[in-house]
Amino acid sequence: MERELFFSGIGGQGVQLAAKTLAVAALNSGLQVMIFGSYGGLMRGGNTDATIVIGQEELHTPPVVDEAWGALMMHNYSWPIFKPKLRPGSFVLIDSSVFRGEIGHDGPVLEIEASTIATEAGMEKAASMVALGAFVAATGIVTLDALGAAAFEVLPPYRAKFAETNKKALEIGYGLVPTPFVSAWAERTPA
Repeated sequence: MERELFFSGIGGQGVQLAAKTLAVAALNSGLQVMIFGSYGGLMRGGNTDATIVIGQEELHTPPVVDEAWGALMMHNYSWPIFKPKLRPGSFVLIDSSVFRGEIGHDGPVLEIEASTIATEAGMEKAASMVALGAFVAATGIVTLDALGAAAFEVLPPYRAKFAETNKKALEIGYGLVPTPFVSAWAERTPA
């Protein structure tokens, strides 16, 4: 079983870091992973997107996909591009404190004020980690422990001091979703 995910936002929101954190957590959980990031023409404020493919067996899907099982949208900028690529019934998490416009999706949608929550917690640059924590709680695609451990692996040495903040943001986001919305691995057998 494979799960294709779109992560999207604007530069400076941490979308690429969130995607990499999930990919490392999945890899460390014994899953197969491919990730592809793309960036707009601006360093901050331009679009930034990532496609992550996570599977329980050898992956057959390239990291550039025509459709996906789920999405994490930190901004509405690329929503018109990704919305038609989502399978019917797919799961979407929206950062409702930034996302503007009509969602109009036919599957389960979870709206989290990730940017507002991160700012109120004194970690305004960790909004994508709040959203990722909520995404993982909603889907069970990896465990919170795997995600927290990955937060320490993905940062370069000169940014390692932010790992603890990112882990805390992941925990805050995870705590926002007391019950799963959808199961990423409904058919997964215990290891």
